[in-house]
Amino acid sequence: MPFRVYHGRNFEQIPQVARLPEDLRLAIRVVAEVLPFRVNQYVVDRLIDWDSVPDDPMYQLVFPQEGMLPPDRFAQLADLLRAGSEGEALERLVREIRCELNPHPAGQTTKNVPRVGNERLWGCQHKYRETLLFFPAAGQTCHSYCSFCFRWAQFVDHGTWKMAVREVATLHEYLQAHLEITDLLVTGGDPMVMKTARLEAYLRPLVAPEFDHVQTIRIGTKALTFWPYRFVTDPDADELLELFSFLVERGKHVAVMAHFEHGRELENEIVAEAVRRILDTGAVIRTQAPVLRHINDDPDVWASMWNRQVRMGMVPYYMFVERDTGARNYFEVPLERTWKIYREAIRQVSGLARTARGPSMSTDPGKVEVQGVAEVEGERVFVLRFIQARNPDWVQRPFFAEYDPEATWLDQLRPAFGAERFFFDE
Repeated sequence: MPFRVYHGRNFEQIPQVARLPEDLRLAIRVVAEVLPFRVNQYVVDRLIDWDSVPDDPMYQLVFPQEGMLPPDRFAQLADLLRAGSEGEALERLVREIRCELNPHPAGQTTKNVPRVGNERLWGCQHKYRETLLFFPAAGQTCHSYCSFCFRWAQFVDHGTWKMAVREVATLHEYLQAHLEITDLLVTGGDPMVMKTARLEAYLRPLVAPEFDHVQTIRIGTKALTFWPYRFVTDPDADELLELFSFLVERGKHVAVMAHFEHGRELENEIVAEAVRRILDTGAVIRTQAPVLRHINDDPDVWASMWNRQVRMGMVPYYMFVERDTGARNYFEVPLERTWKIYREAIRQVSGLARTARGPSMSTDPGKVEVQGVAEVEGERVFVLRFIQARNPDWVQRPFFAEYDPEATWLDQLRPAFGAERFFFDE
């Protein structure tokens, strides 16, 4: 299949889109001015059920929807576009709206950026003691864009928002100086848009003795959904899998962190072949996704997806809460309902699929798991705990918040039992 890409400026060249009602086409044009939009031919032809648009979950996953912007902002932008405005007025309004969408949540630019000497290592995040997130410059795009993605700020033309590192030596220097780091997570964007030779320059040297403390190499990717050919028929697919095998044979644990939001993404035979080839290298595939209104806010969807992933040899890993950024108001689900979705889904699967943790919020202090709603001393509360945290002493420590049926994120919760603040606020 040809790798043809459509975006906010040429999307009406997609034959299926040209047949959509004008209001849907307008929504794509307007929202794509603010939130990045990119879709490739594989997604258009093999994943979307065009007879079910706009409700089709894969259409919702990649195509902009009117509700992703506040109504007043959508109307302002629509008026400018109808008037043919392409100048400073349009650019200024787009910048204003983007700044209102919390482009870098959870301290990404204020608390997580490490230093090499006196310089900030802008293309890395070192939030948790054992794990370094690495943003290679060549991997800061994707084969297609998820409409909910909390990395959306990586893809817009705003230089101070983009996190990326070009220099191989800088990454290796930081790793050698921090022996507490056991896990390197290569992220983006999507590092699987990179040529294998570029990825190899970062990863192959990690088998040297000075990197023995780096035990796990994770690769965060959506390629198994958006372009599974990356692992099968791309010109350097074999070289990519040979790199995985090389790292595994030298004692590294290689984990492909695959994002699947819906079972539809697993149905095509090319996906099964890509999964088989990755697993044959000795790497593992762990799966993760957020609960998203309009896409997968149904326990049956999750149970079916987890069961199929296990049959294919993958390991369900995380169910996330939709992040507090971008189009969150369109996709977010109240915490209590998210927990109920998790609970009902996990009840339908065997122990092999109960490896999925969640629902988990990736908040400023750490990954907070919603363990349920309970009544304690006559008060209805959320039961919460840290799966991971800035302070390792907080990990697995339970805490309680006042019950709020509308809350969708940690910062909307108040401490239970009359406490003034949560223990981690102190």
